[in-house]
Amino acid sequence: MRVALLQGPAETPDPQAGLAAVADAAARAAAAGARLLVTPEMSLTGYAIGADRVAALAEPVPGPLTDRVAAIAAEHGLAIAVGLPVRTPAGVANTVVVVDSDGSLLAGYAKAHLYGDVDRDAFVPGDVGVVQFRLDGVVVGLLVCYDVEFPEAVRAHALAGTELLVVPTGLMDPYGSVGTVLVPARAYESQVFVAYTNRTGVEGKFVYCGASCVIAPDGTELARAGRGEELLVADVDPAVLTASRRVNTHLADRRPELYSTETPA
Repeated sequence: MRVALLQGPAETPDPQAGLAAVADAAARAAAAGARLLVTPEMSLTGYAIGADRVAALAEPVPGPLTDRVAAIAAEHGLAIAVGLPVRTPAGVANTVVVVDSDGSLLAGYAKAHLYGDVDRDAFVPGDVGVVQFRLDGVVVGLLVCYDVEFPEAVRAHALAGTELLVVPTGLMDPYGSVGTVLVPARAYESQVFVAYTNRTGVEGKFVYCGASCVIAPDGTELARAGRGEELLVADVDPAVLTASRRVNTHLADRRPELYSTETPA
């Protein structure tokens, strides 16, 4: 399955500009043969835009923004993952929504681990750890940004059968090592493909560091962006995952009975 990652846009979008960026990327991704386009965290609205602005732009799913994304997906014949603030009974959630190539809703995941005041002032945490969908025979899982920094979150996906882990993110300086060191380690230690899609440019006090990537289960970089706007394309092959797991037996060799969460007396 061919996956495309949109790193950008560099300017904080309003929803109409965000949709325009997604539509442009969808056209280019479809022309490259991609079946899934992944865009960054809060790609439709901007991320570090303040709690009041987030609340004003939040909407349910389905809603006007996701309806527009569904139309873009159907027009170009590929699935699209977008980030936006979603209004839920518990409050506004930092959410990634995936629509299929026919415009139908495939999945939605709310960020579970909130990062700093930028998240805690604006969002409630999601309470579902593993959300998956199937596309072209590949089991795809969803996390958002800070979630991937918790090894337990990625391992839970691996144990649940996720083959490709999609992670829209808003990683800023000086934390670039998350994308260059930690994300490849997560792919290797849990034996999954990881598609990590970052923002770029400046937004409020944040300078986003780019470096979006697709990492294979053996830690190989299948694609890596610089700091500017870019569309990455990479192929995810379940046969490669099967072969990697035969060589790297971390999952099979685990001894979960030793990994108690209780503090010894």
